[in-house]
Amino acid sequence: MKRTGTVITLVTIVVLFIIGIWYIYAKNQEDPTSYATESPTTETIVKRTVATGSIVPREEILIKPNISGIIKEILVEAGESVKEGDLIARIEVVPNVSSLTSAKNSITSAKTALETSKLAFNNQKSIYNRQKTLFESGVLSANDFDTAQQAYDQAQQSFKQQEISLQSANQNYDIVKTGTTTGLGNAATTSVRATISGMVLEVPIKEGNQVIEANNFNDGTTIASLANVNNMIFEGKVDESEVGKIKEDLPLEITVGAIENKKFDAVLNYIAPKGIAENGAIQFEIKGTLDKADTTFIRAGLSANASIILARADSVLAVKEALVQFDAKTQKPFVEIETGDQQFERRDIELGVSDGINVEVKNGISKGDKIKVWNAIKPVAEVSNN
Repeated sequence: MKRTGTVITLVTIVVLFIIGIWYIYAKNQEDPTSYATESPTTETIVKRTVATGSIVPREEILIKPNISGIIKEILVEAGESVKEGDLIARIEVVPNVSSLTSAKNSITSAKTALETSKLAFNNQKSIYNRQKTLFESGVLSANDFDTAQQAYDQAQQSFKQQEISLQSANQNYDIVKTGTTTGLGNAATTSVRATISGMVLEVPIKEGNQVIEANNFNDGTTIASLANVNNMIFEGKVDESEVGKIKEDLPLEITVGAIENKKFDAVLNYIAPKGIAENGAIQFEIKGTLDKADTTFIRAGLSANASIILARADSVLAVKEALVQFDAKTQKPFVEIETGDQQFERRDIELGVSDGINVEVKNGISKGDKIKVWNAIKPVAEVSNN
């Protein structure tokens, strides 16, 4: 009896051991992690890159004087609209003493030369009249009369030239003293006028400031800057890593920091052929023309961002990029589709446009499929116990 009891005990122990081994094995075969699923959605996907810059007028005209002097009166303020030819400022000329003295001396010299030339002309005129009378009487030969005629003409021409020199000396004196003179029109004037129609963007000078005329050696003092604010452009820069992705005529979406909840349409029409080194990176300048149909007033110089639309797919089947996996050997994309409770199968897919969050799926799945989310989550019961 004792022997039979021992055998039964051993058999029981072996059976329990086998059951334990089987239980452990079965538990190891189960996936300890539960996976959530997501379904594809219909999205409009836009692939873009961003450039920073500002809104500026296409052309900004700097108004400079054509004569040096002191600003006597300013007739415009920044923000005013002007038409071509409108008066902007008046300049009071402060003559240079040395130049004024030189101009006076030139007048004196011209008067002296004119008197000398006048005497010579009157003398030649008298000789010419006598020679003419003798020639008409037949006393003087034609050759001698021609000589007298030539001397008279030369004296007359010299007298006229001295008259012109005196007039020029007087005009130069007037210009040095007052900044203008008769007979020159707008060539020398103390009135500064707008050269285009537009808005006054800036008046960097004040009444009483000294201004310098624009010449070969000096850019001159800017009295005002004008621009057509209805013809604005975006001016910005893109990094060298992005410049290869863009091309002219691509659409832009402009957002201005100072104008909330508003986007402006534009077209990229310039990409600089040469980059500029800034802060250790190469930047390329770009320009985009804003849509003229939008009448929203944008102040010149406002900072803005431009989204350059590289590609666009409207109302397409899309999934989150985080759901897409890539084969280790072929690098082809695929997802795992749920076929049963926590059971999945692989589906190869073809991808399209991506915006970094969502990606277009051209084929391989349908809208009703449930795609495995690779961010594993714990079962609800396990979370509760913890």
